[in-house]
Amino acid sequence: MASSSESNTEYKENIVPFIPNGKFYFTKGVEAFEKQKFDTAIKWLRKAIEFSPDTPLYQCQLSVVYTETGAYQAANQLLHEVLQTTNETYTDCYYLLANNYAHLGLLNDAKKYAKHYLSASPEGDFRDDAEHLLDLVNSDEAESDEWEFEEEEELLVYQEAVFQHMENEMWEEALPLLEEMLSLFPEHEMIEHDYAYVLFFYGHTEEAIRLEHAFLLEHPDSINSYTNLALFYHQIGQMAEYNNYITPLLNVYPIHEQQKLRIAVTFARTGVYKWAFGRFQTLNKPQVQSHQAYYKWYSLAAYQIGQTSKAASLWEEGCQKHPALADKTAPWNR
Repeated sequence: MASSSESNTEYKENIVPFIPNGKFYFTKGVEAFEKQKFDTAIKWLRKAIEFSPDTPLYQCQLSVVYTETGAYQAANQLLHEVLQTTNETYTDCYYLLANNYAHLGLLNDAKKYAKHYLSASPEGDFRDDAEHLLDLVNSDEAESDEWEFEEEEELLVYQEAVFQHMENEMWEEALPLLEEMLSLFPEHEMIEHDYAYVLFFYGHTEEAIRLEHAFLLEHPDSINSYTNLALFYHQIGQMAEYNNYITPLLNVYPIHEQQKLRIAVTFARTGVYKWAFGRFQTLNKPQVQSHQAYYKWYSLAAYQIGQTSKAASLWEEGCQKHPALADKTAPWNR
């Protein structure tokens, strides 16, 4: 009769240890995605890619999750990387890119990649979807005046590039693009505010302030001028001037989400954390979560008013949605 210790040894030797691999994490990610638990899906899929970086399916699935959350730039970056590493043999990327560019309003790019997909995979899984997308794009083209369509698309291309540069504080890259936009699209007032903003952080503080004051003279109710000037004066330590521009904003509640976000970020960046937190809470999240600033400054405002768990959760979510944030320290630790 075997002793108890011998039986335990035999039992332990028969146990096969469970070692999770890329496929395990991928399956968990897909399950979370199907339940619309997008943050969880991103976490599992990034883990799958970490274990199996050479499996393009995992990266493509992560791009699909990014698309669902409106992070089209992050999705496209992944898809272009897959095409590069697979020598453009993973053709599903073409359709996924076409779909993302359509969402961004870049219809020429959407059309180009849909055609690439149909040419490379005429019997592919996304054939019907790609054909339908082409029908929609061609229909829009037929209903639009060609010159207006091209101008609008060109503006969108510029806006997307400038947005990415500003999100990543790449002022030197953003500045010449904004200067071109000022000459090409003089009727778009937001360009003037973005130009002053980039000019300020590039080091031309006096000129940036002068431009905003000049704009405010012609448009006394400009929310964007007030947010820029409040931030500018706070940055250079002129607190009396800062108070002149931040105080009116405390009673301004815009309709548009982008202006709401701009005010919330301005409050957070200038230390009015309680007001910032309240404004962030009123935002329609799906419309602003493509902005790194939403997560960066919302999490800081939450931390500063004592909601540390929410701050950590927001920061983690932001890092999942925006890989560039994952390389940075949480804002309250800087």
